[in-house]
Amino acid sequence: MNIFTQIAKSIYSPKVITESRFQGIGKTILFVFLLTLISIFPVVYYMSVGISEAVGSVKQSIQEDLPSFKIEEGVLQSDLKAPLTIKNGNFTLIFDPTGAIDQGELTGMNANVAMLKEEIVLAAGGETNAVPYSLFSSEMMTKDDLISLVDTAESSLPVLLGLLFIVVYVFSSGMKFIEVSLLALFGLLLKNLAGRKLQYRHLWRMAAYSTTLPTIFFTIMAFLKTEVPFSFSVNWFVASMMLLLAIKEIPAKNPTES
Repeated sequence: MNIFTQIAKSIYSPKVITESRFQGIGKTILFVFLLTLISIFPVVYYMSVGISEAVGSVKQSIQEDLPSFKIEEGVLQSDLKAPLTIKNGNFTLIFDPTGAIDQGELTGMNANVAMLKEEIVLAAGGETNAVPYSLFSSEMMTKDDLISLVDTAESSLPVLLGLLFIVVYVFSSGMKFIEVSLLALFGLLLKNLAGRKLQYRHLWRMAAYSTTLPTIFFTIMAFLKTEVPFSFSVNWFVASMMLLLAIKEIPAKNPTES
């Protein structure tokens, strides 16, 4: 049975999960990596789309909506006499060379980026992070220079998104292996309750396949952008029940397995 067939059948068949206990450890590890890859598709996709759209919105807003300005000696200078708020889809930019807006006021203003008098502020998740202009360059920077920087960032997006994918995949794979290992430990209790004779190495293989159903379910929900209440508990309950059903597929008087 190839690995994709195993993924499909592990969603609904405890018997297939049971048979996996004799499988080579290398194939099981490959299965975990593949399952992790499937699970991060929604995250990576929406993150990539969001970043690409944000960069495009920033570029368009700077080109079309911002007045001429220059940043000299760490200070934003423009002929604008009052703060300017620019909305472009889901992106909001605040431009304030007057010093009227303070960094602390941005949290309630739903701004993504704010160019203030002496710093640029990025707002996300209810938090703000400020970077003084003096850190960028000691030379004067104009609107055209900023557009060039955005163009450079835009052309580098494929590389940056590729690196982001690797980071997300490595982190998610590590979490998945921890999940499987903990589920296998819990399986030691389940096999005692079910009166079955199994070793941890068999349970680890079975645990890997028992996570298929909840993983695929939450992947679909992520694609649909649908939040599942008590997702952590649901994930562990479903995986544990699949493992228990798989354990009970083994005859009670099973000979010692090598």
